[in-house]
Amino acid sequence: MEYGDSLNGSDVKVPNIDKFFEIDPHVKHFEGDIKRRYGMFEKTKERIEKAEGLDRFTQGYKEFGIHVTAENGIHCREWVPAAKAVYLRGAFNNWEKWGHKFQAKEFGKWELFLSSKEDGSCPIEHKSEIMLIIETHDGQFLERISPWASYVTQPDGHGTYKWMFWNPPPMEAYFFNHPRPPKPSSLRIYEAHIGIASWEGKIASYKNFTQNVLPRIKGLGYNCIQLMAVMEHAYYASFGYQVTNFFAASSRYGTPDELKELLDTAHGMGLYVLLDVVHSHACKNVLDGLNQFDGTESCFFHSGSRGRHDLWDSRLFNYSEWEVLRFLLSNLRWYMDEYMFDGYRFDGVTSMIYHDHGIARGFSGGYHEYFGMHIDMESLVYLMLANDMLRTFFPSIITVAEDVSGMPGMCRPVSEGGIGFDYRLAMAIPDKWIKILKECRDEDWDIGNIFHTLTNRRYGEKCIAYAESHDQALVGDKSLAFWLMDKEMYSNMSEVTELTPIIDRGIALHKMIRLITHGLGGEGYLNFIGNEFGHPEWLDFPRAGNNSSYHYARRQFNLVDDDMLRYKFLNRFDSAMQHTEAKYGWLADSQGYVSRKHQGDKVIVFERASVLFLFNFHPNQSYTGYRVGVDKPGKYKVVLDTDEKYFGGHGRNDLSVRFFTENQNFDNRQNSLLVYLPSRCALLMALDEE
Repeated sequence: MEYGDSLNGSDVKVPNIDKFFEIDPHVKHFEGDIKRRYGMFEKTKERIEKAEGLDRFTQGYKEFGIHVTAENGIHCREWVPAAKAVYLRGAFNNWEKWGHKFQAKEFGKWELFLSSKEDGSCPIEHKSEIMLIIETHDGQFLERISPWASYVTQPDGHGTYKWMFWNPPPMEAYFFNHPRPPKPSSLRIYEAHIGIASWEGKIASYKNFTQNVLPRIKGLGYNCIQLMAVMEHAYYASFGYQVTNFFAASSRYGTPDELKELLDTAHGMGLYVLLDVVHSHACKNVLDGLNQFDGTESCFFHSGSRGRHDLWDSRLFNYSEWEVLRFLLSNLRWYMDEYMFDGYRFDGVTSMIYHDHGIARGFSGGYHEYFGMHIDMESLVYLMLANDMLRTFFPSIITVAEDVSGMPGMCRPVSEGGIGFDYRLAMAIPDKWIKILKECRDEDWDIGNIFHTLTNRRYGEKCIAYAESHDQALVGDKSLAFWLMDKEMYSNMSEVTELTPIIDRGIALHKMIRLITHGLGGEGYLNFIGNEFGHPEWLDFPRAGNNSSYHYARRQFNLVDDDMLRYKFLNRFDSAMQHTEAKYGWLADSQGYVSRKHQGDKVIVFERASVLFLFNFHPNQSYTGYRVGVDKPGKYKVVLDTDEKYFGGHGRNDLSVRFFTENQNFDNRQNSLLVYLPSRCALLMALDEE
């Protein structure tokens, strides 16, 4: 299928493009590019509808791979375009190589039917090993796993994955008990990795996460979980970003049914669950991956240099290939239908949409950077198709783009000529915090620059703000808490020891940094597992370079559960922050109005969702009778105080005090009030309705 054809954009009608121009007038200069990509999207979707219908096309997993028929037989279908012959072998036929040969069909498809056994049972037993044999035209016989395999395992814990037939008896199969919860208006995301979700030095399980981690997440006040490294990946240390088997949930954590139980339990708690989906590239493994599936270097991928990502050492999909579109779009439907996920975080979007993958490209914000020949239109059209399809069948879905480039329209509807995501990650924010902590003394913090970084996002396009994610936790970097407190976390986090200046500063700034990011940085918030309580050190998976150690591939929940350690203070504050947002809903409100950003005082004041946010980043200067502007008149109370003793602070504010506004214009606000604002402290105030 050719994407480009002769589309030049001039004859294309984008239904709501004027709304896009109203939101962002600068894109009007690139109307032709926007219309051209929309035309490519529209034409591709029309072809799909005409050929098979979108619903059937995007449920390819029902027709491809291996399936049990109503009569308990087996139906197999594969797309192997370069094959001379295809065979199925396994324990079911005593590993006979040539006994079960597929029949060739049109367009590179192959089919095989197996009748049920004489007793009426399925000819292939549940959890028995099977494989494909691909005979090439040059006489090779290749052992392969079906791209549609739903369960693969490493029998000895390492080495090549094996394809296991997953067909549990009805009495053993898991059935969902809870419907999907309502779509949250304010998105508070807990980013998590199943395998590290334990303090023990081992790979943790789906069951452990269900029983021990889900209650923590719910109790903290998060309403959404983002699960990483679920799609099967042969190399554990890849953090799940070198996917080998796209339809298989990772077996190193347990079975498919145990993942279903995790999702079902989360839904019963009212939690949305997003999957970190990797469609930007694929692992280059041959024996247990997609690479050279039919013996050629192309098949699912571009041939030549365009099909390789040299920096990631991986393969790149050919998004213009009909069967690749079926495979990837069906992959998205599979996890929604089979596991009841509620949405996706799309990894590596920047790499997808630029021919140079955005490598060594310093995006300045100039609009010429987002349009032109250096843009990979095929990838953009795929993302538009994905978002459009998902919204068609799952109206309450949430999709998030990992895009560092800031492409305009990424989070505008496809009907406007946008790419269709709900949110993009505000990736500049964590980089700014790390840069400040590494390079600046506290008294040199640039308040105006902090404000700019937190608010520098495209109007009308929602962002997920975060102070740190898994990227900042990986080896070579450190958690925010470790940047702040470093080696003193080993010796001075016990309440038995004296509160040192470094620990005091670290606890105070950890809370303030996360709170201002939460309040000002976006329309959603994200935290990486363990960082809510200031997890120390970094994250490093077992590999040759660390003697295959799991010491840093874990989350030490035992630290926060120990009431004698100061980690509990950060955990308490994080929970209070999430629950306060749940009550007032600032993430669902428009961007905060910043009335004060005073460099000398190191003070930032803003209002959002009728909440007054006050931050004093000065290391030693407290302010008595400090006047701040506020829009609504009335009696105000403190609803969150980072300096509260319960949160490891000094308790310098009397929370019983009420603050009355004066009809005095200040900082361009109609009213004002006087507050006590201690050093290294943040206050949230709201009208006292009592």
